[in-house]
Amino acid sequence: MTEETYPVLRQVVLDTTDARSLAEFYRKLLGYTYQEGDEPPAPGDDDVHGREWLTLEGPGGVAVAFQQVERLRAPTWPEGEVPQQLHLDLTVPGKEELDAQHARALDLGATLVLDSSEDPTEPLRVYTDPSGHPFCVFVSTD
Repeated sequence: MTEETYPVLRQVVLDTTDARSLAEFYRKLLGYTYQEGDEPPAPGDDDVHGREWLTLEGPGGVAVAFQQVERLRAPTWPEGEVPQQLHLDLTVPGKEELDAQHARALDLGATLVLDSSEDPTEPLRVYTDPSGHPFCVFVSTD
């Protein structure tokens, strides 16, 4: 009998009409670094990579990539006809950190969609990034 194998999730890819700006948003929010060769160009230089595809790498091999598209219909979730389709779940160790990350997310350009930070069971906040993709930040129970 042969051992069953499985594919490995390499990265999550987000479509965006501005790959560089969205990559910068997540770089600052998550503290990830650019994959070698995807760093921003020097001021005044052409952003060749930023016109198509950029990848950020995080701890443990986790990566988020950004694919340039001409048009993007942002989700209208939780209202409207366009569902969220995909969202990122981010965790913090406690309520104090949830509040600190809330201020950071807003400063970086996120939009608050839902605030359940006072929920005694699962404190969380839901945001959209500058391209309209939803993401949650919640207190980890681990």
